[in-house]
Amino acid sequence: MCKTEYAVCGNPHLLEGSLSAFLPSLNLAPRLSIPNPWIRSYSFDGKEEWEVNPLYCNTVREIYPYSNSNRLLNIVDMAIFDFLIGNMDRHHYEMFTKFGDDGFLLHLDNARGFGRHSHDEISILAPLSQCCIIKRTTLLRLQLLAEPEYRLSDVMRESLLQDPLAPVLTEPHLLALDRRLQLILDAVAKCIDAFGEASVVANETAQPQSPAAHRAKLDT
Repeated sequence: MCKTEYAVCGNPHLLEGSLSAFLPSLNLAPRLSIPNPWIRSYSFDGKEEWEVNPLYCNTVREIYPYSNSNRLLNIVDMAIFDFLIGNMDRHHYEMFTKFGDDGFLLHLDNARGFGRHSHDEISILAPLSQCCIIKRTTLLRLQLLAEPEYRLSDVMRESLLQDPLAPVLTEPHLLALDRRLQLILDAVAKCIDAFGEASVVANETAQPQSPAAHRAKLDT
């Protein structure tokens, strides 16, 4: 399977791919597709504001629903997930309309995840590093998965062994999870050093009102 119009070829006959799971129809489970505030620029003509403005999160915080709900915290969760799998293509996210503004985010379309295991795209963490907020439960889970007895790569390896397509992920991809997890914890630690834990670590439903206007010093 190798033609000039394809970006990838088999080696010699096997080709990496992805599987898709279908959600209920929109008639049964209506959902919205919402642009990601940290959508990436997809052309060489210019940059998105977040790519050039370290204080971009100040603007996002003033926009509904990011201004008065847990949506921004959920966006940070999504960015952490995308960074772990190396997905740079989160241009939209979905939500079931039944649960309103405080519903959970659907992480659909992860086909570009687990691409280059040797490269860690730090820009994916922009929502975390620019807003400097994270759910306490998320942070506690990440810290647990960094412990030797609960290492993320080991947990994933064991879990994927139950899959009919095991091993699913190659060993370099599994080890990349541990490396990226530590980079996430380093980013959180940098935020806490700059603004204090009370301003960075949030409960599930209320984001802390930290001094976002001073976040530029994180880039210095």
